[in-house]
Amino acid sequence: MTSEHVVDVRRDGRRYEVVDGRLLVTGAQPPAHHAAVVALMIHLKQACPPNLLVAVGSLDFRPTRAISLRPDLLVCRRQDAGPHLLQASPLLAVEVLSPSTRTTDVVLKRTLYEQHAIPSYWLLDPTHHELTILELTDSGYTCQAVLQAEETFHTTKPFPIALTPGELTG
Repeated sequence: MTSEHVVDVRRDGRRYEVVDGRLLVTGAQPPAHHAAVVALMIHLKQACPPNLLVAVGSLDFRPTRAISLRPDLLVCRRQDAGPHLLQASPLLAVEVLSPSTRTTDVVLKRTLYEQHAIPSYWLLDPTHHELTILELTDSGYTCQAVLQAEETFHTTKPFPIALTPGELTG
C-alpha cells in the first residue's frame, strides 16, 4: 500500500495513515482526546500569524510514497496547504495521546517526524495533564520541556505562544 491509497479509503470517522506499506487505522477517540484537540486548536489559532495555518486532522503529510501521516494538529505555511495534502513539511506536528495511540505517537511517529525534519513535535496527554515539547536539533529531537498541569512554558516555535497543559486538558 502506498500513501496514494489513503485518498481512496472512505472517511468514516477513523484516521487512516500509511507507514512503509502498512495501513494504520485509529478508531474513535475518547471525549478527553477531542476536548484537548479543540482546546489546543483554539489556543494555537489565537496566536497564529496570518501566514501560517493551524489544521486539525485534515491534511496528510506525505514525505515519501510509502508514508502518509495525519497528526491530530499541525501548523504549516499557508502556501504549503493543498486541499488535502501538505506540499512541504509542517512546522509543528501535535499528537494528543490516548490509550490506543500512546505507543504509536511516542515511539513510531516521533521517529518518523524526526527523520523527516519536522522542526517541532508536541505530545499532549489529557489524562495526565502533561505536555511534552520536542525541538529538532542536529542530533534529533531534544526535549525542551515536560509541563505538568499548571506549569507554563513560553516558546517561539512555530510562533510565540505560552502553553499550560491544565488549560488545554482541564
